[in-house]
Amino acid sequence: MVRVLVVADEVVEALWTDQVHNYDVDLVLAAGDLPFDYLEHLANALDRPLVFVPGNHDADLSGYSNVRGLWTKAGVPVRWPGPTGAVNADERVIDVAGLRIAGLGGSIRYNKGPNQWTERQQARRARRVTRLAAWRKLRDGRGVDVLLTHSPPLDCGDEPDAPHRGFACLGALVSRLQPTLMLHGHIHPHGHARPDRFVRSTRVVNVVPLKVLEVGR
Repeated sequence: MVRVLVVADEVVEALWTDQVHNYDVDLVLAAGDLPFDYLEHLANALDRPLVFVPGNHDADLSGYSNVRGLWTKAGVPVRWPGPTGAVNADERVIDVAGLRIAGLGGSIRYNKGPNQWTERQQARRARRVTRLAAWRKLRDGRGVDVLLTHSPPLDCGDEPDAPHRGFACLGALVSRLQPTLMLHGHIHPHGHARPDRFVRSTRVVNVVPLKVLEVGR
């Protein structure tokens, strides 16, 4: 089992203190809308790999490439604005800490901010994740263990207001990948417990602001 600390959307003040060392985990996952220095702090304090997807309030991280430690954008060397040392899983499938993680960040488009997508745009991005996961499975026979997103699927723990509606394509993506867990943020509990939900056999978990979970390899 891989023990995972998952965070999203709301900073947990205790994690800025020595209490962070109470979390004995193998991996840190972040589902968006958190300060990047907070994510860097968690990775450094726990000395564990950190994988994240961007939320709709995060900086635009698209178009950056890293070759042998050098960040470029449009062929020009730049400083990456994301959290140092963390892995951006948006629109990717990656292997870390013994888990295979597929990522898809962003929210439904409701204004002109970054990391917002129409349903059609997100569906196109989800198809790319499906292809990457299928190629990996063809190569080594392993499926996706965790789908990490910022937004929930439509009608699966989302809210009725426009900025907090989920994506229909995420439900379809879960059905195709059949991960053990789908972990998302974006929906603030506001003091009310958010129950886990299921899409087929996949457990869908709202991780705001923090969850500690065990995932089978």
